[in-house]
Amino acid sequence: MKLLGQLKRQKVLSVTLLTFTLSIGILIGTLINTAVHAGKEQGGVPDASTLEIPSPVQLSTAFSALAKQLEPSVVNITSIYNPRTSAQSRNRRPSPVPQGDEEGDSGGLDLFRRFFGQEPDIPQLPFGRRQGTGSGVVVDEKGYILTNLHVVENASRIRVKFNGDPVEYTARLVGADPETDLAVIKVEQSRIFVPAKIGNSDGVQVGDWAVAIGSPFGLEATVTAGIISATGRDIGGVEHQLQKFLQTDAAINPGNSGGPLLDIKGQVIGINTAIATENGGYQGIGFALPINLAVNVYNQIVRTGRVSRGSIGVGFNANERPETLAVYGAKHGVFVTQVEPNGPSDKAGVKVEDVIIALNGQPIKDGDDLVSRVSNTPVGSEVTLTLLRDGRKMDVKVKIAERSEVWANAPQFRRFRREETAEEKSAAEVKFGLSIQNLTDGMRERMGFTEKGGVLVTGVTPNSFAEDIGVVPRDIILAINRRPVASTDDVQRIQATLKPGDPVAIKVMRGIRGQGTRPGEIAWQPVFLAGTLTPSP
Repeated sequence: MKLLGQLKRQKVLSVTLLTFTLSIGILIGTLINTAVHAGKEQGGVPDASTLEIPSPVQLSTAFSALAKQLEPSVVNITSIYNPRTSAQSRNRRPSPVPQGDEEGDSGGLDLFRRFFGQEPDIPQLPFGRRQGTGSGVVVDEKGYILTNLHVVENASRIRVKFNGDPVEYTARLVGADPETDLAVIKVEQSRIFVPAKIGNSDGVQVGDWAVAIGSPFGLEATVTAGIISATGRDIGGVEHQLQKFLQTDAAINPGNSGGPLLDIKGQVIGINTAIATENGGYQGIGFALPINLAVNVYNQIVRTGRVSRGSIGVGFNANERPETLAVYGAKHGVFVTQVEPNGPSDKAGVKVEDVIIALNGQPIKDGDDLVSRVSNTPVGSEVTLTLLRDGRKMDVKVKIAERSEVWANAPQFRRFRREETAEEKSAAEVKFGLSIQNLTDGMRERMGFTEKGGVLVTGVTPNSFAEDIGVVPRDIILAINRRPVASTDDVQRIQATLKPGDPVAIKVMRGIRGQGTRPGEIAWQPVFLAGTLTPSP
């Protein structure tokens, strides 16, 4: 009986536990179901519409297609400079405008900068050489490239890279125009290149889309977009009188120099040339030379090797006050402030204070009008100038002369032209890849060089052994492989004993201005250069 009672109690306990468990389960299920219904009732907003993602707009695809289209045509240019042709000659501010220039005498924009940049994160080149990067655009399938002169000016070597191509190609300077800061280079490689499409900058309007492609800060194939902010922008100054820029707010920076400015169709409408900046970087104002001007320069260079422009040799104020003209009896024209001696106008009898009011019977509006018409007139042709002198009209015949010859001392021509001296022309060529000449007593005195012996280096051949080890013009060679040098004959005798693969050590004396005991005095310091002799270039 006792055992039977225990079994009944266990059965009752089991049933009770099962009932309790089932009750808890039913309660939890009810709560969850209630919460779900409550959520459905509270989360709906029947008056709201769902959002839909539209198809890509044409503008987006236009920019990406444009970038792909131009990738093969936009190049990165690396220029390598010897110590004395480095940043000082490339990154200069516009020179002050001299008086008496046919181009006028207004100063340049204070914030104007050419934007040719040093390449970031590159090792220092040996022997004090420097390199910088710029951009260019292929315009001919044979490898001809348009760029800025200041990108390649004075470079001992020019190297070109194409986007996606690891090979660096060697290029040579075909020709340049210092007045527009344009240059043509050619890649010396037997392959077909992809030229960019040339547009017409005369059709460009303020507000049009503009796209810049180049290598800012050495970053190849960088694409930026903006609009044309202004056309025909004149930044003033003797170096820029023939440059009427397209202004854009497309982001351009150091290294963009020489790269193309494109319209929305991918046609080149300008060559990026300058920025206005207070810190050397992008601040929303960039300048590109119109492609119509660049094409004219390019065509002259490839046809004749140079750019020819006419001049009559008169100077004027670019921003002449109308009151000046009124006092001299004119409503329009150019008030002559200087007549270049022995120039075309001087020979024709034009005088200071004359007012040029017409050319070949067509009225002259202002100085820009005069320069534009004269510069496009063939050199050697004759034109008729109508003058106002002391209130009287008179006509004179003037023969157009070559602009670079009339204004040979203007900075844009002087810095680009380097004539050999008689001493340099008589210098001896040696297989190290340099030109040398004997030192006379007069030369030693002028140079402040008191050491005995030595020969003067007057030139270094690009890509030569001498350039590679760091010899520069105006070095004085004192010894080669520990053998003293006192004449050019000594150098030739020593080099005759050497063959490619031989080690060569050269001791030179290098003059450093400003390091002497007196202001401006040159101090001569020894420099030891060495390398393995390579075959003659």
